[in-house]
Amino acid sequence: MNEDISKQLLQRLDKLIHHLEKMSPALPETDWNAYAFRWRRNGYLQAINHPHSIKLDDLLHVERQKQALIRNTEKFIQGNPANHVLLWGSRGTGKSSLIKALLNQYADKKLRLIEVEKPDLINLPDIVEPLYGREEKFILFSDDLSFEADDASYKSLKATLDGSIAAAPENVLIYATSNRRHLMPEYMQENLETQLIKNELHHGEAVEEKISLSERFGLWLSFYPLKQEQYLDIVQHWLKRLDIEIRDKKEMETAALQFALYRGSRSGRVARQFVNDWSVSA
Repeated sequence: MNEDISKQLLQRLDKLIHHLEKMSPALPETDWNAYAFRWRRNGYLQAINHPHSIKLDDLLHVERQKQALIRNTEKFIQGNPANHVLLWGSRGTGKSSLIKALLNQYADKKLRLIEVEKPDLINLPDIVEPLYGREEKFILFSDDLSFEADDASYKSLKATLDGSIAAAPENVLIYATSNRRHLMPEYMQENLETQLIKNELHHGEAVEEKISLSERFGLWLSFYPLKQEQYLDIVQHWLKRLDIEIRDKKEMETAALQFALYRGSRSGRVARQFVNDWSVSA
């Protein structure tokens, strides 16, 4: 009797699951003709039809970082070994813009960009699965990363970079930006655990755990605040690029410096924001 009831329950459950599957909307097909994508949390790659149009020539005073990133990316496109990249440092200094500009430079050489938000990094195994064997080269781009120690997406990123039993696709690299060198908050108490043994520094377990993630990025590129003349140079670049006439250069520079002072930052982002504002009053 009990066996009959169990069979009936299983049959009903099977019918219910089948019914729910028919009701669930089918996920859209990935448009592989697109150049840029965004991972959606319900499990598919959404094509971005209008990617950011910034170019590498628009990014000034980051020449060392730019050339290192170009070299690594060109090796990747050519099928040679290349590194995951961590771009870290001051806000507004061109970290994410450099990555977006790579797409405009190399899209015709089958480079593709997939934007993955930090909460979605836990889905990295699912994101990379359909990329195996494709002829395109994919950069997984995650902007403004920062983790807490118990963050599940932190563990997933760490495993995908280096440490999972599954081999990562050879046509996939991770380029990430962060204001933190080690992607996680650092506390004074943790540094007190550091010991000097035979003239060698040995970090405590908490520090070692934080370093272990950032060390999985083979290329670190650091970004620093701009000097005054560099900031003004970028302002001049965008004024020229947008074809905005300058009647009084000294007046413009004074206004640009005041704008940066009010914002508390001299950066490429602030320079562009000033030009957007100045274009109305010029």
